[in-house]
Amino acid sequence: MDKIAVLIPCYNEEKTIEKVVTDFRRALPEAVIYVYDNNSVDATAEIAAKAGAVVRHEYQQGKGNVIRRMFRDIDARCYIMVDGDDTYPAEAAPKMVDKVLNRNADMVVGDRLSSTYFEENKRPFHNFGNSLVRRAINTLFQTDIKDIMTGYRAFSYQFVKTLPVLSQGFEIETEMTIHAADKNMFVENVIIEYRDRPEGSESKLNTYVDGFKVLNTIAGLFRNYKPMTFFGLVTFVLAALGIGFIIPVLIEYSHTGLVERFPTLIVCVFVLLAAIISWFSGMILQTMAHKNRQDFEMELQRCAEEYKAKTANDVEL
Repeated sequence: MDKIAVLIPCYNEEKTIEKVVTDFRRALPEAVIYVYDNNSVDATAEIAAKAGAVVRHEYQQGKGNVIRRMFRDIDARCYIMVDGDDTYPAEAAPKMVDKVLNRNADMVVGDRLSSTYFEENKRPFHNFGNSLVRRAINTLFQTDIKDIMTGYRAFSYQFVKTLPVLSQGFEIETEMTIHAADKNMFVENVIIEYRDRPEGSESKLNTYVDGFKVLNTIAGLFRNYKPMTFFGLVTFVLAALGIGFIIPVLIEYSHTGLVERFPTLIVCVFVLLAAIISWFSGMILQTMAHKNRQDFEMELQRCAEEYKAKTANDVEL
């Protein structure tokens, strides 16, 4: 088991990967630097290997797929995840590692938004999207995480080995954040100095396509992790519509004894039935979500025992 593993997912980052590897070797000399090449068509893998990184390959395209492979393959007491585009400072890594190893943090977020991100980033819709996602998640999940979409994070062994990675692309950061919030993980923030990509280095993030995927991920995870709240909102909307349209029909019936708008009555009854079904669906799924949290706590306990056994073996060796 490594003491510290630096995980760098890469796709066509030949212009910056050497500097990233060199910087992290300098900042964390005891760490093992892993570069996972994701079907690059340039010299990313060769340059990373020459710079001293352990280079491996993931052939399923997408950042989420790369992170899934990294988390499966590598055992470490502390993990640092960072992009290969040289936008994150390696100098912040020791502080992030300290929070994992000495303060028992499960995830440490490299917070760009509280420092230089909005000045350095030249893509205004990215700025708007980051702010929107941060507000949405902090509101829906009652958290105070400063930067949801950052690619610079530190993790504990328990977090890495119990995270179910379902995302295939750039939604992975959102999935990590919501998982930590829902499972009551200990999350800390470290403010970092963000810098924009150097000239000639291009972002792989599509503002609109990937932004839609992130918002869709938030909605899906909100439904899965907080089903009573989600289906309660659906129930409220359906009930309001059903009651709002059926009241005039009932008033008319009380005055005349006749139902002249019979189609409206039928539709309203079905809408109210849908509201009732939605309410009970939320109750059932909420019970299942609670059971999943109980099972997760038991999985955390098993993972903690596994971690103790592996670290004990390292000491003996």
